[in-house]
Amino acid sequence: MSTWNKWIFGGLGWALGGPIGGILGFAVGAISEDATRKYKPGENKPNNVLPNDFSAALMVLCAAVMKADQKVMRSELEFVRDFFTRQFGESITQQRMIIFRELLKQDIAIGQVCQQIRGHVDHAARLQLLHFLFGVAAADGSVSTSEEQVISQISYLLGISEKDLLSIRAMFVKDATANYKILEIAAEASDDEVKKAYRKMAMKYHPDKVHHLGPDFQKDAQEKFRKINDAFEQIKKQRGFS
Repeated sequence: MSTWNKWIFGGLGWALGGPIGGILGFAVGAISEDATRKYKPGENKPNNVLPNDFSAALMVLCAAVMKADQKVMRSELEFVRDFFTRQFGESITQQRMIIFRELLKQDIAIGQVCQQIRGHVDHAARLQLLHFLFGVAAADGSVSTSEEQVISQISYLLGISEKDLLSIRAMFVKDATANYKILEIAAEASDDEVKKAYRKMAMKYHPDKVHHLGPDFQKDAQEKFRKINDAFEQIKKQRGFS
């Protein structure tokens, strides 16, 4: 069994009920009814591969973000595919990408989906999910205004604070004060306040907080942790303190 399936939810099937299950069920049904679809050699039809783990939520929200600017970039699809391949292997990824492409054709009720996720996922995991969504949006080199609006809406509905949202956003959307935003402080903060903020953020985003998500989300968490360290080091260099 995949490490992913063992974590926070315990038993299988949480996503097969509620709005997430309805959205995925509709997608699989639409695929099954498409008698004219041509499958590539070695590609498996998506029979009995309806996701019943956290990847279900990830697929639905990724689709919502990618649809936001009315265009789906190959780089975004590859970002999602690469993550699923590392987690599930090539065979299952092929099946789930078929479902994912069908999700991209659907209207997604973000409010209901986020409510279901919020009821099953702890805060640290929701922050990690938001980081992944910004990664998807930025996969083509920039985060569009429409993508950012959808992610902001998702963040609010998942119960993530505006400070946390702006901190994660600053890891992908750079400006003159991005390092301070990552540490959730103002550019006018004192050196002591900078040090205190760094210690607080390092504790909040330490990779151990999401060890239950499996190795690939831990890898993503390590990247986020590195960005916090980099922001602190750049501020120290600019200000000349140690």
